[in-house]
Amino acid sequence: MAFSAKTEYGLVALIDLAAAFSSGELVQVGEVSRRHGLPERYLEQMLTALRKGGYLNSIRGPRGGFQLSRPPEQITIAEVEECLEGEARSERQGDRQDAEFRVLQGLAKRAEQARAAVLQSTTLAQLLLERDSLQQPAPMFYI
Repeated sequence: MAFSAKTEYGLVALIDLAAAFSSGELVQVGEVSRRHGLPERYLEQMLTALRKGGYLNSIRGPRGGFQLSRPPEQITIAEVEECLEGEARSERQGDRQDAEFRVLQGLAKRAEQARAAVLQSTTLAQLLLERDSLQQPAPMFYI
């Protein structure tokens, strides 16, 4: 149930954009790519999909870049994942009415509901706060 590379890269870029949101600063794809070691072309595709989905604004030109179209507190991880992944569901073949399959389907449904609840209640702003707390230097103790 981890994120796909597509969603993971998109979220990493969005966390950077969330950090720049309050200053109104534009963030360029190349900056994000270099900072996180992500493939620039692939990242461009993610950001284009997010722009088309209404999550980003873009400005062209040498001083251009991307910025969030609304505050990070208003963007949930669930909606970002849906924008990048769509609702692709694989259909399995065969008779799935056996009790064993029904038990597994019930488990998968409960797990997906729990995951969806977490992603729907988590915003970019919360991820930004978590990132910032991880970047705080560890306290030094001197003896």
